Amino acid sequence: MEPSHSVVARNNVTINGSGSTVLMLAHGFGCDQNMWRHLLPYFDEQYTVILFDYVGCGASDYSAYDKDRYSSLTGYAQDVLEICEALSLKDVTFIGHSVSSMIGMHAAIQSPHIFSKLAMICPSPCFLNFPPEYEGGFDKEDLEELINLMDKNYVGWANYLAPLVMGQATDAALTQELETSFCSTDPKYAKPFAKATFFSDDRAMLAKLSLPTLIIQSKHDNLASTAVGEYMAQLIPNSQLEVVDAHGHCLHMTNPSIVFSYLREFVS
Repeated sequence: MEPSHSVVARNNVTINGSGSTVLMLAHGFGCDQNMWRHLLPYFDEQYTVILFDYVGCGASDYSAYDKDRYSSLTGYAQDVLEICEALSLKDVTFIGHSVSSMIGMHAAIQSPHIFSKLAMICPSPCFLNFPPEYEGGFDKEDLEELINLMDKNYVGWANYLAPLVMGQATDAALTQELETSFCSTDPKYAKPFAKATFFSDDRAMLAKLSLPTLIIQSKHDNLASTAVGEYMAQLIPNSQLEVVDAHGHCLHMTNPSIVFSYLREFVS
């Protein structure tokens, strides 16, 4: 088997369409590529859409899991770069949800020649509070308690986190979908990804991102406030911020038509 084929199988890569504009959609923590299905119908024949699962998520090859590699966001960025290399991709618009926004930033700074633009849906460079200069939304003790709950009561953890992420005014079916996704991920793989997601501090990298960057933020998001989006827009040199008057941290699921309208304008 050629290396490219092994990467495609390892990350369960699927390709939709054959248009000249290449989009790579990267899922957030506790999710897989299936979460993009709400947005996918909006992409017409001018797009080629690359979907995948990070190792340890979805239908990826779990035998390829390396706990050292996937204990930090750079390991997940390596998945992105290896997929791009295996498919000989270039001029890619990378679209990341939540933590994948930061993973995409890592990949783009490491290999800027592969990417042309970066779109971030509900991103945060750091979920931790560092008062008074930065409010990520969470005290370290609260996040440690959340991670510890994964060990004590994994289903309880999923029951607690899913409504927090999806937002109060969201369709119950979508909240249930996210909860099911959390529950279907083995804690052995979910916990390191959770730690890498919630304890990373990538604020210092924002100024190094030179690509045109679109930040789509939710007005009522329990995980990433609009202040976080404004902070990022100030530090990323070539960025634009769009705030959607909506609830929750998963705009690509709850408000796909609005998200697509911003993406279409940005990518064209």
